[in-house]
Amino acid sequence: MNATVLEVRDLRTHFGQAKAVDGVSFSVARGDVLGLVGESGSGKSVTGFSIIGLVDPPGTIVGGQIVFDGRDITRSSREEMRALRGRRMAMIFQDPMMTLNPVLRIDTQMIEAVQAHENVSRMDARARARDALGMVGIPSPDERLQAYPHQFSGGMRQRVVIAIALLHRPDFIIADEPTTALDVTIQAQILAEMQKLVAQNNTSLIWITHDLAVVSRLADRIAVMYAGRIVESGPVSDVLARPLHPYTAGLIDSVPSRNRRGERLRQIPGMAPSVARLPAGCAFAPRCARADAVCAQAVPLLTAGPREHRCVHPLPELRA
Repeated sequence: MNATVLEVRDLRTHFGQAKAVDGVSFSVARGDVLGLVGESGSGKSVTGFSIIGLVDPPGTIVGGQIVFDGRDITRSSREEMRALRGRRMAMIFQDPMMTLNPVLRIDTQMIEAVQAHENVSRMDARARARDALGMVGIPSPDERLQAYPHQFSGGMRQRVVIAIALLHRPDFIIADEPTTALDVTIQAQILAEMQKLVAQNNTSLIWITHDLAVVSRLADRIAVMYAGRIVESGPVSDVLARPLHPYTAGLIDSVPSRNRRGERLRQIPGMAPSVARLPAGCAFAPRCARADAVCAQAVPLLTAGPREHRCVHPLPELRA
């Protein structure tokens, strides 16, 4: 059994009265991929930003622990987190231009990223940058190092960002919907590269997305978030085949490929609640066909075990 690289315990990140992340707990083992899924506004990205230490005011971590390699990094200083980011942990953003400086050549940016954490010559840093570009499938990496970000396509820019994240072979990477804006062909190529790189480097990965098809292909485990809380988690094949929480089932049924030709697309009724004004009890109850008076009384606890769920009326385990 692989050792645990990251353990999040009862993480709570608030923006004033808005409970963006409200008691989230999970762990990631070395070499494993966790898919973090849910609708927009469910708290996925804030969870990632909290782990990597990039939550800006008025957001603040008000409770819980983030244990990375045996150490609670919620107590780390800015300097200590800066030393960790890039070297031991990295983040791949949805928009590559959040990472890349449009007025600097790629080699300048990658060399600076290497030298920020290691005392190596510019020549050695450039060689590592070239190798990293080749690793993610960018052709003619020596020539591409001399290019500017605007000279790359969207898919190639995302590959550059992945290469930057891999420069120090980090133990842990958070990928925040990095393929959402890409076409299906490029998305498939990047997913294949990520699978290969995770296997080669034994890197742990959290893949944040709303795309269940991506998670089914890439992840080992899945955690489904709703209104700042995890409502179901477990092995990805089990959760997608036999969801226990009605919200998970709703997400799966909303995938267009599950509809028969000529039928209306299925959807979850209503809208996700504001995390600043959560209803009493289960946050999903106003949208749930299985809800009753019990669901409005108290927030259900997350059950323990390999198939965790937060529901007092779960679906049958043998659901087709």
